[in-house]
Amino acid sequence: MRTILSGAASANVLDAYWALGAQTLFAELGSGEAGLSNREAMRRLRLVTPGLWLGRGRGSALSLFLKQFRNPLVLILILASSVSMLVADWMEAGVVLSIVVASTVLAFTQEYSANRAFERLASRVRVLAVVIRNGIEQRILADQVVPGDVVVLSAGSLIPADCVILSADRFYVNQATLTGESSPVRKQPGVHSADAALGNRFNCVYMGSSVDSGHATALAIRSAQDTVFGQIAEQLAQNVGPTEFERGVRRFGQLLMRTMMVVVLFVLIINLFRDKPAIDTLMFALALAVGLTPELLPAIVSVMLAHGARHLARRGVIVRKLNAIESLGGMTVLCTDKTGTLTRGTATLHAALDISGARSGRILRLAFLNASFQSGLDNPIDQAIREEAKRLGLTIPGAKKQDEIPLDYDRKCVSVIVEDDVEGGLLIAKGAFDQILSRCSSIGDPDTLMDASARDGVLKMHEARTAQGFRVLGLAIRAMQASPTPAQPEDEHDLCLVGLLCLVDQPKPDTQKMIRELRHRGVDLKMITGDDDHVAKFIAHAVDLSSERVVTGAMIARLSDQALMHVAAESHVFAGVDPNQKERIVRALQKSGAVVGFLGDGVNDALALHTADIGISVNNAVDVAREASDFVLLKKELRLICDGIDEGRRTFANTMKYVLSTTSANFGNMISMGVISVFLPFLPLLPAQVLLNNFLSDIPAAALAGDRVDRQWVARPHRFDTRFIRNYMILFGMISVCFDFLLFAILLWVISLSTDQFRTAWFIESLLTELAVLLVIRSIMPFHHSRPSNLLLALTVGVAILALVLPYTPIGHAFELVPLPGWLTAGIVVITLVYALTVELLKRRMFRYSQYGPGLAPRKT
Repeated sequence: MRTILSGAASANVLDAYWALGAQTLFAELGSGEAGLSNREAMRRLRLVTPGLWLGRGRGSALSLFLKQFRNPLVLILILASSVSMLVADWMEAGVVLSIVVASTVLAFTQEYSANRAFERLASRVRVLAVVIRNGIEQRILADQVVPGDVVVLSAGSLIPADCVILSADRFYVNQATLTGESSPVRKQPGVHSADAALGNRFNCVYMGSSVDSGHATALAIRSAQDTVFGQIAEQLAQNVGPTEFERGVRRFGQLLMRTMMVVVLFVLIINLFRDKPAIDTLMFALALAVGLTPELLPAIVSVMLAHGARHLARRGVIVRKLNAIESLGGMTVLCTDKTGTLTRGTATLHAALDISGARSGRILRLAFLNASFQSGLDNPIDQAIREEAKRLGLTIPGAKKQDEIPLDYDRKCVSVIVEDDVEGGLLIAKGAFDQILSRCSSIGDPDTLMDASARDGVLKMHEARTAQGFRVLGLAIRAMQASPTPAQPEDEHDLCLVGLLCLVDQPKPDTQKMIRELRHRGVDLKMITGDDDHVAKFIAHAVDLSSERVVTGAMIARLSDQALMHVAAESHVFAGVDPNQKERIVRALQKSGAVVGFLGDGVNDALALHTADIGISVNNAVDVAREASDFVLLKKELRLICDGIDEGRRTFANTMKYVLSTTSANFGNMISMGVISVFLPFLPLLPAQVLLNNFLSDIPAAALAGDRVDRQWVARPHRFDTRFIRNYMILFGMISVCFDFLLFAILLWVISLSTDQFRTAWFIESLLTELAVLLVIRSIMPFHHSRPSNLLLALTVGVAILALVLPYTPIGHAFELVPLPGWLTAGIVVITLVYALTVELLKRRMFRYSQYGPGLAPRKT
């Protein structure tokens, strides 16, 4: 917290403000029970960013757009279009520039849209607040509350700042947006230990929370961007960095740039040393370098991602950020909450027990009477009791309600007075176990007094059931007839404890199966919940998730980031965690080398969603969670995530097909042309012919988005392995060089050809080998075991035929291509077939010892 007073305490004095008394806080903040003066409040407001935290750290739309050009691959494509313009190849230049513009606009749109999460969070808290200034209550805008203000809170109020309670009367706050707690939490004056977790600080309320009931006064300690809520918003506005796939593409672009520089310098120096024309040599060297570039990669990736997004939309997954599809395929760890994802999200009555621990139809009937006749807000607990009674065919035709003592959060119980054919006149109380127990003087039946032994026995039974993950309620009765005066809470005395109600949020029927499916795909699931460790351990055991070690929020608070990295990697269940701890867990897993996905739907999940490599939310999540996510599920089901993983891996596989085939073929062609140019008195290919060759070879690649994918690609996560791509490019590029030299030897020393015939023969051979290698490399399996898509096959065959007939057309003549003898054309086809067979034999060995081959775990890069 920034200094707001002349000579005021520094920020670290109030770091653990919940552990300080009210008078100490008044002294530190220069305030009192009468609040601040208006003048002092205005002075402090000038030192706090007005309008909450709007506009901080976002940058302009122009800066975001220019940022897209930092990608090395985009810079290479701009260079490619420039070279095309220099050689007057306007079609090639136009195509490449169109690709650059389309890809940068798409990336800009995605990032600009993601920043809207920041604005949505700010808009949530633009409300009015009541404060005491100059000893008088005043109504002001919530974003004008400053540290030191005394805030007046009542039912329905939104908390305008992080505050400490000064006074309270039956004051309950709903802070689910920050802690995930579904029930209102009672707040009261006092102090708490300095190491208390956010959800356990009974004396604090936080910006963005709401008052459920009661009223209170509170001292504002932190406002605007210094609050817990504001810190979440600021971190959401920060750029979390590129996705795993984007980092891979960036490394790939850097690899291409280094290779291009070597090619240009080698060709330029050698040819200038041999006194060849400087301008022609420079243009040829630049054309060689550009020829190495996979120009269509951004366009092909965009087409593939759009294809994947449409497919996922049909499955019930809305893709908000296209690049995240391939990251989803590479995910190795999925962090998820418990409620509604692993479990049904609704309470189920597991058992109605008597005091001996046996299931009891009478206890269920008494609970059914209470749940049926209470007239307060319908709730999941009463719904669960009624559903269980209905399932067993239980009815209560002879019962009639006489009166009711409604639920309130102080008593934490509800009582009904009924006249029943079976039980007679009876008060039936149901509620929190400790509250019910405190009102009981007998146990089992009214004539059996509750002694210390009986109390200990029922407490042990309660503890045992709680340790098993159940939510345990108490049920008690007392004979009572209808009275002319309304029943009061004071009537809940001398009750008889008759039973316990054990409720549980049951796992979904397919949760175990989906966890196994994720494991089969190489994805490790980790449960992160705000519930206590007993409930978390019970659910983990029920869904076959390792629960030997449950890491609690208190444990995480004591761990350094380095220690947490090891603990997070080895643990599967995290309980009682707050929003910042969720983010710490995600970061710790990322540091351990994992590609992390996070599934959440609350404000308390927003930071983790933003930080994770893949953020996944649901359709009914809060706005901020949806805006911070990459995917939105129409249903909160792990099955949809499995579908998304498969689609991401298919998209990645087809992207890698293009990268591997294009870079290896282009690299071989560029090396061949660079070397042979040293020994020829003429350029082996004209710059325009190099670019035409590269353009034609890319046409079939446009069909890769719909190509079939081997099951090995979908079986486990993969990463953009630049080292493998480099080795693959060099190995198969050099194989291509060997076959090129074979052709050169035939053309130069076996037969005598003109310069144009030499260039034409080399043009056809290099294009055919690129097409052949695409069909061979597209599959990990033998090429005859993996049939390409109809479109890919048709385009490949079509371009191959075009390559053979182009020298006979006016377009070919414009590029200085000339007809060849028939026997030479046949020989080129034979060389191409032998080359394809050689690549087929060597690719199996190459894939076998890579992360992409069968039977190997993915290697961290």
